[in-house]
Amino acid sequence: MRSDKTIVIARDMKRFTTVNSSDVIDLLRSGAVGILRTDTLYGIVCRADNQAAVERIYRLKDRSEHKSPIVLVASVDQLFDVPSEKAAELLKSVWPGPVSVILPSNAAPKWLRRENDSIAYRLPAVEPLLNLILQTGPLIAPSANPEGQVPAMTVDEAYDYFGESVDFYVDGGFVEDNTPSKLIRVNENGDTERIR
Repeated sequence: MRSDKTIVIARDMKRFTTVNSSDVIDLLRSGAVGILRTDTLYGIVCRADNQAAVERIYRLKDRSEHKSPIVLVASVDQLFDVPSEKAAELLKSVWPGPVSVILPSNAAPKWLRRENDSIAYRLPAVEPLLNLILQTGPLIAPSANPEGQVPAMTVDEAYDYFGESVDFYVDGGFVEDNTPSKLIRVNENGDTERIR
């Protein structure tokens, strides 16, 4: 039953009820990996500039090494690459909100852009999450599930997937709308295409 797992999390794991806990901020700054609710689904998160933590998430999710992750930012200033004028206009029109935009990248670390040489960024419209990202820097945030499994809709479902292999959980309640973010790709020539 779920109730016994809830007790295990409460006793043995760092569990929080807000992303703006100073402990959550300190954990992420120190290289921790955790589960928290993003502006869409629960995500498994770490600082984007911490290669060891990023690689740890890839192992935990059994994520394809070829796919670059979603990176949450709190402002356009946190992008690793300067967007083209056309891309900057697109970002202004869709952010903040549940729209991830794939931008070509050559300045981001290779562990982020992977073989795609691109990164999908999202600027959430959720104030507590933005406040967190302002204090930690950009966070990678793929959905909280192993590759090919159904995304977790609650912190307990995330615990069922990852248990004590992550450093903390932030309980953001039940995700009622499991619609993933819209996904738009900006190509090298500036043209855009809707992926989902």
